[in-house]
Amino acid sequence: MSKKLELISFKLCPYVQRAVIVLNEKGVDFDLTYIDLMNPPQWFKEISPLGQVPILRIGDEVLFESSVIQEYVDEVTPPSLHPKDILVKAKNRAWISFGSEFGHLVYKMSQSKDEKSFRAPYKDLLAKLVILEDAHSGGNFFNGGDFSLVDAAYAPMFMRFNLLKETCGIEFLANTPKMQAWSDRLLAMDCVQKSIADDFVKIFRGMLGNVNGYLKGKIKNS
Repeated sequence: MSKKLELISFKLCPYVQRAVIVLNEKGVDFDLTYIDLMNPPQWFKEISPLGQVPILRIGDEVLFESSVIQEYVDEVTPPSLHPKDILVKAKNRAWISFGSEFGHLVYKMSQSKDEKSFRAPYKDLLAKLVILEDAHSGGNFFNGGDFSLVDAAYAPMFMRFNLLKETCGIEFLANTPKMQAWSDRLLAMDCVQKSIADDFVKIFRGMLGNVNGYLKGKIKNS
């Protein structure tokens, strides 16, 4: 890899975190630039076709869409974190896609004005976790003993589930023991712990408190 990579995101984005985890795991030097999505700089508007993050800059070239960025990062920084078996690799890609809605559901929950509007995305998320529980190997990681891209894709969401439990008492994994064990292992990994900004937890909790909705009333005093 001849050109240094630059990831562009904002501090609460779970999707750029996927690529950061992969880069951290592989020990690759890269730049991470945070922007304010409420007031994005002009240069960002010019390079982001969808006006969304994450964006990956490789010299003068630009990539968008988190799953595409994650795949590119993996391919240019061998060895690959995808399984060698072609069918297993394809299935992993499908499960990465399956988890892409998790972030949107968490966002809907965080913006819910009352318990009724909170319950719909919450129940949807729990149902998806049961499906994922059945697909998980039961080993240390999704496929068994080796850390893969699919593990990197879900780690950001487990981090947010854990924070919502600590901050608001919302439980996600009580009925999915394989998910709980997977979460515990991923969140203990150095590549995951170092994939967020230093003030991420403070900003995340502040975001919950700033929304005048259901979760604000459940924030625990600390």
